[in-house]
Amino acid sequence: MKETLVRSLSGLVYVSLLLICLCFEHALIALFFVFGLICIGEFKKLIQLKSNIPYFIFISLYAVFGYWQTILNTSTGLNETTQILLVLSIFVELFLIKDLFSKKSIPLFATKRFLLTTFYLSSAFVFLILIANYYEDYNPDILLGAFILVWVNDSFAYLVGKNFGKQKLFEIISPKKTVEGFLGGLFFSCVASYFIATFTGTLTFTSWLILSIIVSVFGTLGDLIESKFKRQANVKDSGIIMPGHGGLLDRLDSIIFAAPFIYLFLRILNYVS
Repeated sequence: MKETLVRSLSGLVYVSLLLICLCFEHALIALFFVFGLICIGEFKKLIQLKSNIPYFIFISLYAVFGYWQTILNTSTGLNETTQILLVLSIFVELFLIKDLFSKKSIPLFATKRFLLTTFYLSSAFVFLILIANYYEDYNPDILLGAFILVWVNDSFAYLVGKNFGKQKLFEIISPKKTVEGFLGGLFFSCVASYFIATFTGTLTFTSWLILSIIVSVFGTLGDLIESKFKRQANVKDSGIIMPGHGGLLDRLDSIIFAAPFIYLFLRILNYVS
């Protein structure tokens, strides 16, 4: 009972902090900056990387993409640079998916450690900010919708899997995840997409429906990939910053992995519309 209470309070603080900061652009930028530093610290321990270079890379990327127009007083080159970062990030994440389906451990040679901290973690927080600026002016509704889809997917995947799950989804990496749970999370995310489209008035229902599938599929893959990193490191959680939940990376692994794909979809949507 006490553990459930601690877990609930910890989760409430996290959600409340995120929702409050979403109302103010600079508050959200500051929050994700702190979140990014914490996640990098937790991830460095998982992959046994002692160098502090990932912190400097994150700060540089975050400053450049967060304040490009302010620093350079122009948006020239921002679009092209963002596209390069997007391609590299998706390329690295596709390799992580390949590693996930390999029976071997994820290779962690020196160069790959820096590639992961840069294009798996650091770039994800850049894309979260870019998603909030999808309309060029700050509008957090799409980002909030993406987080809601992650929460709905995770919650119903757990509930459906716990009560009806029989077939294991990826037993070697995460024994508790089931195919039924994954499908349950996907179904309720699709249902939630209708209400998000209705109440936010941002994208069409069809677009939100596609986003719900992207979030469910890539969010689940992100969760499994982080689980594989933790299994390799022989730890249960990525950290202890959130009592009852573990590390911050444990809470953000789904949205971190899905962020580049969400942003890619928005770019395609903007191009064809």
